[in-house]
Amino acid sequence: MDVLASLGDGFWIALTWQNLLLALIGCFLGTIMGALPGLGPSNGVAILIPLAFSLGLPATPAMILLVSVYFGAMYGGRISSILLNIPGDEPAMMTCLDGYPMAQQGRAGEALALSGVASFVGAFLAIWGLAFLAPQLVKVALLFGPAEYFALYAMAFATLGGIASTNQAKAAFAAMLGLGIAMVGVDGQTGVPRFTFGEVHLYDGIDFLVAIVGLFALSEVFIFLEHRGEDSGTNKASKIGIGRITPSLSMLKSCTPTMLRASGLGFIAGVLPGAGASLGSFIAYSLEKRLVDRKGTFGKGDPRGVAAPEAGNNAAAGGALVPMLALGVPGSGTTAVLLAMLLALNITPGPLLFQNNPDVVWGLIAALFIGNFMLLAMNIPMVGMFVRVLLIPPRILMPIVAMISFVGIYGISGSSFDLLVMVVFGVLGWGLRKLDVPLVPIILGVLLGNQMEANLRRAMTISDGDWGILVASPLAIALWAIAVIGFVVPIVVGGVMRRKMRGGVAD
Repeated sequence: MDVLASLGDGFWIALTWQNLLLALIGCFLGTIMGALPGLGPSNGVAILIPLAFSLGLPATPAMILLVSVYFGAMYGGRISSILLNIPGDEPAMMTCLDGYPMAQQGRAGEALALSGVASFVGAFLAIWGLAFLAPQLVKVALLFGPAEYFALYAMAFATLGGIASTNQAKAAFAAMLGLGIAMVGVDGQTGVPRFTFGEVHLYDGIDFLVAIVGLFALSEVFIFLEHRGEDSGTNKASKIGIGRITPSLSMLKSCTPTMLRASGLGFIAGVLPGAGASLGSFIAYSLEKRLVDRKGTFGKGDPRGVAAPEAGNNAAAGGALVPMLALGVPGSGTTAVLLAMLLALNITPGPLLFQNNPDVVWGLIAALFIGNFMLLAMNIPMVGMFVRVLLIPPRILMPIVAMISFVGIYGISGSSFDLLVMVVFGVLGWGLRKLDVPLVPIILGVLLGNQMEANLRRAMTISDGDWGILVASPLAIALWAIAVIGFVVPIVVGGVMRRKMRGGVAD
């Protein structure tokens, strides 16, 4: 009952005109960013971080805006998947398999509406899971000492390489690069400058917001500059007929068990650090196909093939917030960006967050419930308008992204040096994306590197230099075991997942 009482307090916080307006704006902008191929939730949240700071928003409204963008982008990713066979983001890849065939059959409106309902069901159940599970996880987190936290961070690096990265070697390289960037600045223990190369501006280290906006937002601009003039799929979008925009009751009835099963699987995948929405949608689709596809209709326009991945990836999005809020370890790439925002607001996610900042946590969870209903109400009648968003030429969109990035970062720091660093990170992000190196482990390294180092040093001080302290408790051993399994399993599962995605999207 404590959870329900806290949630009630959260609704008092969320139900102000400012927070409701921010949730609405976030849901709307998130849906648009999710619909545009290539942007996705990580980029969408990264682009709007400078905007949240330039508006001078307090912690709770700022997080409500960004998490609404996150959930909106998870909804929006299915629009280009269904209409163009181009996933708006990685988790929406599985939606292409049955969504695009439905669009080709003249049922694009039904597919979009059904995916909106499935997204709502997945997110709604996941938010309840977040409300009840996160406080319980906090009790476990209070058992953590420096050695356990070091093992937890190592597990995050081992698993967040991602099921969808090209290979674990590249993910490991990205993590090491991120840790190297985190080491830039004056050593807090010895006072010795590290990797500053005599540049005074680097003594305070590299601001993680500068790194995030450069790696995600600016690299997207550079990718556009490289491919300018190429067909982005907008011609195809203009030729698609929407048709009926409400799914029939019989379709909803047949898809309801699918949505419920997919939501449970997706939530579990989201809670596991590093699994995230991509794995949630893949598992939901694969298991549903084995359970119910007796006539071989999956991949040919079966509505259940749209409902399963959409419920799965939206439930995973909610599940990924659980480890971020309760442990301070992001469960997905987008929650890594949200973690950076919390740290920038001088709020430390983890076990004490629920005690020290209950207004932020419960106001955020209540706003998720409200935003989820907003998204459902918005996505069904406004399908036609969101489809027209796909017709926006990138030559108009990308200068806006660049402008928001530069003005926002300068507004935060007031330093022209930070703008140069952001451009360097933009070029770095562009080069790494060309090499298919995942960006999320870099962000994780920049965010958690200093805490990881501090906990290792604390553990070594406590044990008088004995490395055995890192495996001295059953909890630490369990975390190291999960880290090893989490690093090895994607090598096997990821190959199967990518082959199935490529095969389905190419069909």
